[in-house]
Amino acid sequence: MQRLYRGIDLAMDKTNDERVVVISPCRNEESTLPITIECMRNQTRPPDVWIIVDDGSTDETPEILRKSAEELPWLKVVRRENRGHRKVGGGVVDAFYDGLAHAEGTIDFVAKMDVDLEFSPSYIEKLLGWFRANPSLAAASGKVFRRENGRFIEEYIIDEMVAGQFKFYRKQAFDQIGGFVREVMWDGIDFHRARMANYVTASLRNSELRLIHLRQMGSSEGNVYRGRLRWGRGQWFMGTAFPYLLASGVFRMRETPYFVGGLLIILGYLLAALRRVPRYPDEGFRRELRRWQYRRLKLLLQLRSPEPHLDLIDPAAVKQ
Repeated sequence: MQRLYRGIDLAMDKTNDERVVVISPCRNEESTLPITIECMRNQTRPPDVWIIVDDGSTDETPEILRKSAEELPWLKVVRRENRGHRKVGGGVVDAFYDGLAHAEGTIDFVAKMDVDLEFSPSYIEKLLGWFRANPSLAAASGKVFRRENGRFIEEYIIDEMVAGQFKFYRKQAFDQIGGFVREVMWDGIDFHRARMANYVTASLRNSELRLIHLRQMGSSEGNVYRGRLRWGRGQWFMGTAFPYLLASGVFRMRETPYFVGGLLIILGYLLAALRRVPRYPDEGFRRELRRWQYRRLKLLLQLRSPEPHLDLIDPAAVKQ
C-alpha cells in the first residue's frame, strides 16, 4: 500500500474562523430526527452548513425537514430518489458524497452525522476546542451510549477509533486518506487508513462530548440480528484476520442481544468467506490491518493493555 503522509498545518489556530460542514444521510427517521434537529438548533457553535440528504424517505421525514429548513438558515436539504429500501454501508456513503457535492466554499472540517443522536449544546464548540489544542488530531468524536433499562450503556469502541455516528474530520486529512469507501465497513477502513498515515484519531471520554444513540448500533435496518450478520460480512470485506474476528465476536457476546449477537458476527464473517465474497482490493492495507490485529491479540494474551496512550491536551486544562 502506498503510504500517506500527514500534511496538517501545525500552527495553533485560536480563532473561530473554521468552516464546519456537517452531512447527514437519512431515510425514514421521523421518530428520532426531531430530537437531533433540536440538539443542532441549540448548539453554542452551530455548523456553517448542515446538509441533510433525504435518501428517499416515505414517512414524515420530508415534512420535518421542510419545516426545519425554513427555521434554520444553515440547514440545507438534498432530496434523493426513493430506491425502495435502505441501503446501509455503501448507500450511506453515496448519500454523504451527494451532500458533500452540494457544499460550497472552503471546508476546514467535515462531519458525517447520523440523525438518531442526542448530544449536548456545546458538542461542536467543545470538539473544535480539542482540535485547536491538538493540531495533530485529524478526526474525533465523543463516546457513544444508549439508554437501556433506565441506565446508559456504552457502545464500546477503542479510544483511537472515531464513532461512526458522528465522525468529525479535518478536511485536509479526510482528503489525504481518500475519504470513505462505499462499503459497509467504511468507518473501519477510514480509521485504519488514517492510522497507517500516522494521523491521530480519537473518541474522547468527556461528559460534554457524550453521544446518546437513540437506537442500538447495527439496527438501522430494523433488525439487530441482520445488522450483526452484516457486521461480520463487513469484517471479512475489510480483511480482518479470523482469530481477531473470533475474539471480537466473543467480546460482543456480552452486549445485547446477548451471546447471539456475537455469534452472528462470527457467522456473517464465515458465510462471506465460504461464498468468497470479494475483499477490499488494497492488499497492502489488508496486510497491515492483520499485523495490527495480531499485535493487539498478542498483548491481550500477555494480559497487557493493547490500547495506545493518546497524548492529547485537554483544552479545558489550557490557560487562556
